[in-house]
Amino acid sequence: MKVAVFGATGTIGTALLPALARSHDVVALSRREREGDGVNWLRADAGDAESVRTALKGVDVAYYLVHSLGTRHFEERDLAAARTVAEEAERAGLSQLIYLGGLGDDSPELSKHLRSRLETEKELASGAVPLTTLRAAIVIGRGSAGFETIVALVDRLPAMVCPRWVGVRTQPIAVVDVIEYLAGVCGLRQAIGASFDIGGPDVMTYREMIERVGAERGKRPLIVEVPVLTPRLSSYWLHLVTPVKASVARPLIEGLRNETVAQDERIRGLLPLELTPFDVAARVALDG
Repeated sequence: MKVAVFGATGTIGTALLPALARSHDVVALSRREREGDGVNWLRADAGDAESVRTALKGVDVAYYLVHSLGTRHFEERDLAAARTVAEEAERAGLSQLIYLGGLGDDSPELSKHLRSRLETEKELASGAVPLTTLRAAIVIGRGSAGFETIVALVDRLPAMVCPRWVGVRTQPIAVVDVIEYLAGVCGLRQAIGASFDIGGPDVMTYREMIERVGAERGKRPLIVEVPVLTPRLSSYWLHLVTPVKASVARPLIEGLRNETVAQDERIRGLLPLELTPFDVAARVALDG
C-alpha cells in the first residue's frame, strides 16, 4: 500500500518510517525539504489544504502524528490541521487514517494538552475515512519530551521538591513497542475505525519512574512531595532545570494530574507483542 506520514520528522515519525518502509511505499511529509530513510519525502503542511491534497494523491493510508505543543494557541492550530487532513483524506478516497493520541482523555477534568488530543481525534474521525486511534501515556525513548524531562531531573537535582502529581499512576511504553503497534494496525481490518489503549507491562507512579531512572544512572534522588506546587509553577520550575521549555512543559505537567493507565487492551489480542519492560526501555534510551 501507499502510506503517508504527517509529522514524519518527530520522535515517533522518524522511528516509524523504516518500519513502514519494509512493507509499504512510504511518503514522508514535512514542512521542510528532506531526503533519506528509504522513503519519498514531500513538502506539506497539515494546515494547508492544497499541499495536503497534493501529498495524498494515490495514498491508501495516512498517519497523523502532528502536534503543535509549544506554539501559541496550539489547541486551535491542531484542530484546524486535523480538520484539513480529514477533509482531504475523504476527498482522496483513503481507506484508513491512523492517529496516536493520549491516555487519560476520559477524565472529566482534562488538561489543555489532553483535551487537545481528544478534540483532534474527534476531528479526524468526523469525515468519511475510518480512523484508528492508539492512545499512549509517556513514551520511553530518546526525544520523548516526557522521558527527557525525567532524565534531566535525575541528572541535575540530587533532591527534588515535587507536587502531588508524582504519586499519580501511569503506564509508560517503550518507543519500539509504540512503533510496532502503529505499523501493525496499518490496513488491519479489525483495527479500522477502532480505538485502543496501548501501554507497557509496568504500571507505576511518576515518583517510581524517577527513582528507577535514577537507579539506571547510579543515583538515588531525594523526593519530597508537597501540596503547594501547582502545575503552572511546576512547569516554570522544570524550565529552569530541564531542556524542555515552559511552553511545552506546562501543558504536559498539567496533564499529569490525570491517571494514564490502559483500560482497554484489546489490541494485545490483535497484535500480541512481547512488551518491553520499563527498565529495559529506559536503559536502551539512556545508552542512546
